Amino acid sequence: MSMRTTLIFLILSLISNILIAQNTRFIVRAKAKDAKFIGTSLGSALILVKNVETDEILAKGFTEGSTGNTQRIMNTPHQRFETLSDEQTAKFETTLALDEPTFVTIEAHSPYAKRGARVMASTQMWLIPGKDIIGDGIVLEIPGFIIDILHPHTHRYMKKADLKNGILNVEANIVMMCGCIISKGGLWDGSKMEVNAILKLNGEKQGEYPLQITDTENLFTGDIPLTQSGNYEIILYAYDARSGNTGVEKVNFILQ
Repeated sequence: MSMRTTLIFLILSLISNILIAQNTRFIVRAKAKDAKFIGTSLGSALILVKNVETDEILAKGFTEGSTGNTQRIMNTPHQRFETLSDEQTAKFETTLALDEPTFVTIEAHSPYAKRGARVMASTQMWLIPGKDIIGDGIVLEIPGFIIDILHPHTHRYMKKADLKNGILNVEANIVMMCGCIISKGGLWDGSKMEVNAILKLNGEKQGEYPLQITDTENLFTGDIPLTQSGNYEIILYAYDARSGNTGVEKVNFILQ
């Protein structure tokens, strides 16, 4: 085969591949367990689309938009094929030029701006050339709570004189993974959630103490008695038996 013939063959093959490839549009959303979609207000979810066979990243980006319509998502009975999202609801949208069905892994890393609470949810599926997946698109559920322990601070040195009658007051800010508000008697009712602090001293468990929702949104507090000096750790967990949702945060401090 001459050089000219080879070149023509390569050009024709390239043109053929271009003509065969079809644009395939699809949408990916990240939705907090028992809550709403994860969007711009919480720092978004990072979406990765990978070719399973080659591990090549075919597309990546962040969800953008709002958390969605509360009434539609949380309070309205849903029927088959009915969408939960609207035009403003957070999403990652992309278009791939595919020349054959492609098996992909789709990952959502969220909430991306909160590293301590970030989890990864994934699924695998076939993308078919020219067959769009829109509407709600591919929805990945993100379980958990975002927990920030406000008091005591990380690695704080305290003296017994700093305590009131030997009691340490623990404060934690807890929100849903979409940033939705937890309040007393609200849609996400903190009074029906179990929030406990497991106390360890020098690595040994000392007890478990409840925290209660306050009149301030997202704020939980509870008291822990401290009687000995040493290195303490608090493992604070939130659990909602109704949804099976869980979250954990830890803090270490020193009592001198």
